[in-house]
Order: sequence, then structure tokens, then C-alpha cells
Amino acid sequence: KVHSIDSYELPLCSQSGSDSFSLWLCLLLSTIWRYCSCAAESFKNNNKSREFPAHTAKVHSVAWSCDGRRLASGSFDKTASVFVLEKDRLVKENNYRGHGDSVDQLCWHPTNPDLFVTASGDKTIRIWDVRTTKCIATVNTKGENINICWSPDGQTIAVGNKDDVVTFIDAKTHRSKAEEQFKFEVNEISWNNDNDMFFLTNGNGCINILSYPELKPIQSINAHPSNCICIKFDPMGKYFATGSADALVSLWDVDELVCVRCFSRLDWPVRTLSFSHDGKMLASASEDHFIDIAEVETGEKLWEVQCDSPTFTVAWHPKRPLLAYACDDKEGKYDNNREAGTVKLFGLPNDS
Repeated sequence: KVHSIDSYELPLCSQSGSDSFSLWLCLLLSTIWRYCSCAAESFKNNNKSREFPAHTAKVHSVAWSCDGRRLASGSFDKTASVFVLEKDRLVKENNYRGHGDSVDQLCWHPTNPDLFVTASGDKTIRIWDVRTTKCIATVNTKGENINICWSPDGQTIAVGNKDDVVTFIDAKTHRSKAEEQFKFEVNEISWNNDNDMFFLTNGNGCINILSYPELKPIQSINAHPSNCICIKFDPMGKYFATGSADALVSLWDVDELVCVRCFSRLDWPVRTLSFSHDGKMLASASEDHFIDIAEVETGEKLWEVQCDSPTFTVAWHPKRPLLAYACDDKEGKYDNNREAGTVKLFGLPNDS
């Protein structure tokens, strides 16, 4: 006898109506097991990585547009590049120039696939429209910008600088709505999916949570014993994950704000995280020469993407099990003959 959940056929573990919890637990574990098996089996036939020339210097950030049609990258060479995904390859569409310093981070509008924003050390952010291939707004900020995010409702852009100041910019008027100076090292910033809380990871290993738009402190969570570097929310709104200098990735329940599990396969500080489109996989990377892909609900390793050098940034495609990433392609301590500034895709068919 079988029972179907989420299109998986699962064994019916109990026929007793009084044993509903055991049945539910059995079905849940079976679903997870089947998903892990299917994902691992899929990667066995789709584990090819391919690299694409993007910049003349190392790439700091990659991000997909909300429809998954385009991938943008930001680089130390002061430019952003945009690619169009055609089947299993990236075709370069345009290179965006204008910044006077490194493009450290970028992100796309949450619902408009034509707009993205870049944060630079030149004390500006720039909003770009891929339809016109031009900068539609340049916003001056007080410091050298290192992180940026777009609110889920699309109305606000938050940018953080090296002086631990976070500025909230109206996405329509391009004017500052609020500015917060923090007394701790701000590493990465993000809204929750409901747009009513704002999260910051800091140098003391804490996650600071503010109400939004009031920006009043709600809670400070001691998440890690050392520097808390990055944070990502899963698309389902169930979890968020943080990466730390202690080489751990911690997974948190959004509603309860409690840690539900840790991932400990990396040996170096965790620099970058990304959830898959269905929230079931989590990619994490560091100076280790591999990207760890974990099954979120169990913590089990699904795959390991081999890299030749440290990885700066990872981003799952919003609709497919396809991972974009960028590594430290060209440094003196690595191979100087390698081409700098490439963007890579993992999850391509082995026969492609």
C-alpha cells in the first residue's frame, strides 16, 4: 500500500488510525529520503561545470534576475556584466560601466526582471535597466559601499558601507529615507520575506534584528562564537541561514528564531550562501576548494562542487537546480595562468 505526498510515492507505514503521528513521521522521513536520493541521482547526470569570461579581474558577486533569464556579475574591474541564459550556456549581453571603484555586491529587483542595482567603493550605488543598457540613477552615499539588498516589496534599497552605516533609499525617488550608524561591524544585511524585519550579521557573531520600517531593535541573537559573515533567507520563508568565520553554517527557524541545525563540512570562514528555488538545498562556500550542497531538512551532503580556488559568491537559479558561482581566479598564490574574472555554472548535463 502506498501514500503520495508531493508527487512522491511513499510506503504507508501504519494502517492504524490511532497511530497518526507515527504515520506522519514515517511519511516525512520517507519524503526526505526520496528527495535526497532524487537530488543526488540528478547531480550524477548533471554535475558538469562550465566557465564563461565575464570581467578582466576577479568577480565579487553573482545574482539571477527574478525570472531566471539573466545573470549579473560585479567585479573588481569596476564593471557589472549581464548574461542571458540560453539552454545550458550563458551568452554575454552587455557590460555596464560607470563606477569609479570595485563593484562589491549587486542584486536584482525582486519582481522586475529588467532592473538591478550595484554597490561600489566609489561611494555610490547605481540602478541599471537592461532594456536601455544604461544607468537610470546614481545615488551618492557617505562611505565605501560593500553590501546591498532590495526589499521584497521592491520599494526600498538598503546599502551598507565600510563605516557600518546602513542607508535606506527609496527605489522610486532615489532619495535616502533613513540612515543608521551601528556600533558594531556590519557584514551582510537582509530583509525577511515578509518585509517587516531587517537583519544584520555582525563581527561579534550576532544576528541583529530590527523592526521595519521603524528600525527599532527587536532582538540580538548570539549565533556564532566568531564573526558572523553572511545571511540568506530561503524562498519559502521557513528558514534563514548564516555563515561564520568559525566555518559553520547555521540554519534558523524564521518564526521561532531558534537554530535547528548546523552544517560543518567547510574548514574555512563561510563567505557565501544560497538556497535553491524550492528551499530544499543550501549551497555554501569559503576558501575551501569546493562548494558544499546540503539537503536543508537533514543536513546531509547532496554534492560537492570542486573548485580550484576560494569561492566568493554563489547563487541558485530561481527555477532550476543550476548554480552560478565565481572563484578567486587569479592570485599570486594560485595559478597565474588562469583567466581572471570568469563566471561559472554548475548543474549542467554531463553530455552538454
